[in-house]
Amino acid sequence: MCPTDPRLDERLTTASVAAATGYSVQQVRDLEALGALPPAPRAANGYRVFTGEHVRVLCAYRDLALAVGPVRARGTLRDVRTLPGEEALALLSSLHVGLVRERDDALAAQEALRAIREENGTEAAPTSEDTMTITELAGALGVRTSTLRFWEKKGLVVAERVDGRVGAARRYPLAAIREARIAAALRAAGYRIPEVRDTMGALRGFHGVDDPLDALEERVGAIARRMSALLRAGAELAGLTRGVRSGPRG
Repeated sequence: MCPTDPRLDERLTTASVAAATGYSVQQVRDLEALGALPPAPRAANGYRVFTGEHVRVLCAYRDLALAVGPVRARGTLRDVRTLPGEEALALLSSLHVGLVRERDDALAAQEALRAIREENGTEAAPTSEDTMTITELAGALGVRTSTLRFWEKKGLVVAERVDGRVGAARRYPLAAIREARIAAALRAAGYRIPEVRDTMGALRGFHGVDDPLDALEERVGAIARRMSALLRAGAELAGLTRGVRSGPRG
């Protein structure tokens, strides 16, 4: 929430808005230019005239940027100003849905990694028969064969060749199958390719999945903090939406 809570119609200078929100004067100007703030009219002397509404929007922007990133936050604020009230509220609700989905994916990835860790302690030593073709592995993971080829190209999974030649048919021993399952779990949780590659490198170095499990635990905590920030921003913006839309639309 805002450190101070000026009246929505209170006239403020740029410096006053900066002091009330913790942003610098230049940041306030930049955020107005980027559309995060409603345009500020100019006084006769040419200076911007802000109001308490701008302060409230800036405070909401800080939380919204934490929740969904600054670019999406700016777009959301622009849309909230132009959409009818009920559509603006639906837009804010959709952001919550996205974060819930991220959390569900991260929790699912945790379960997948824990299952893989348990298998490591119970499986018998692998044999030459414990392999899968690219088609079999893609089907087991629910991805396309082209996805597995792309993961191999990016270093997420290391496949073997049937006769050792480049271009020969791929086969995946147990170690490669585990890597593919971990990659699939992390990608489902929203990890980008470079992040998954780093995780796979750590796995190969430490021969375990504790590190990615810790990373996923941190991700779940980070999502919870983003959810909290989104709730604060939504409460602020919902109040502004009701205030702005309370009169007749013109």
